[in-house]
Amino acid sequence: MAIRRSATKRHGLPTIVQLRLTVAPDQAEALAAAVLLCNQAATVVSRLAWQHRVFAVVELHRLSYYEVRSQLAGLGAQAAVRAIARVAGAYANRRATKKHAHIFRPHGAIPYDARLMSFNRDARTVSLWTPTGRVTIPYTGRPDDLKAIDTLPMGEADLVCRRGVWLLQVALSLPKPVVGEPVGGFVGVDQGVANLAVTSDGAVLPGPALPGPVGGNGHVRTLRERRHRQRRRLQKKGTSAARRVLRRLSGRERRMMTDLNHQISKFVVREAERTGRGVALEDLQGIRGWVRAHRFQRRTLHGWAFAQQIAFTRYKAARAGVAFLLVDPAYTSQACPECGHVSRANRPARGRFVCQRCGLAGHADHIAARNIAARGVAGWAVINQPHATGLPSARRDRESKPPASAGGS
Repeated sequence: MAIRRSATKRHGLPTIVQLRLTVAPDQAEALAAAVLLCNQAATVVSRLAWQHRVFAVVELHRLSYYEVRSQLAGLGAQAAVRAIARVAGAYANRRATKKHAHIFRPHGAIPYDARLMSFNRDARTVSLWTPTGRVTIPYTGRPDDLKAIDTLPMGEADLVCRRGVWLLQVALSLPKPVVGEPVGGFVGVDQGVANLAVTSDGAVLPGPALPGPVGGNGHVRTLRERRHRQRRRLQKKGTSAARRVLRRLSGRERRMMTDLNHQISKFVVREAERTGRGVALEDLQGIRGWVRAHRFQRRTLHGWAFAQQIAFTRYKAARAGVAFLLVDPAYTSQACPECGHVSRANRPARGRFVCQRCGLAGHADHIAARNIAARGVAGWAVINQPHATGLPSARRDRESKPPASAGGS
């Protein structure tokens, strides 16, 4: 999903709700035409951007706006503007790794903003732009999502067709709570492959602390290995029946891991909120580049959702007003939290920690989580150290920034 967050930053914390559209056959044809046209427009703009090496949104607008509207009949002015913004966003972070122009999938999700859609909250309908005119469609959703649509400011939305079902994924703005002072310290969380998450309190997640059918990390690995073997077998078979099964199974493992990461992040944030603590995790950005794994472990390492768990924990902590911090991961599993001694000899086995100086022993992941919690306390003290102005450094830096211009996000 490609929800743009710029429209929501001014109000508070962004969140996304999903609505199901009750679409008539003629409306479905109009929405399908809009999806095809907008993705075709984005591809045309992308080729122009790549040809002229113009990727900034303002320059790209000047280059491609009239060209794309002249090539594609029925493309509205605002739909063209959104297509140009999509292309600029697609090249923003991945331009250096691309060898050719980015091509947008014909049936991929397309963005709608306030000029392309309007909600009638009383009637529970939404009016959406299409090349043949606007269509008014009833929507349904979970009670909490409908209540959020009725009460919270809205940003952009993505129109998605998933297996014949039309969905509208809407970005909303939650009121931003004040981050509480972590008077009780920090809950440290060590992420890994053998154990998905271990907290400084000794909780191994997933495990008995979490609901659901997944019993533990060994169960997760067994399920993933079983799905991998099943996919390989079906892909090797290559029949039409095997392809149907692959389509039916697509996304199942991803949904399982997403659910587990939601449960883990929710448990950690609730525990921190209950005990008046913050949450500290390791900064694992770029882990796939600097960790050397055995060839039998590479698929497991590269398929593990470290970033997703961090992202889920970060936004849940922000919603709850819980302090959140990423700390340096260096030597967290080789350092003793009692005496500070750091040595590779402190790890006689993968899951075992024995300090060679003071004799402290325990599970290596639990020891690492304790070190992460201690680094969280030290990092928070540095961020909020007092200054001659009487303000903490984080607040001082925030207040010293010049005000954003009226056109900024």
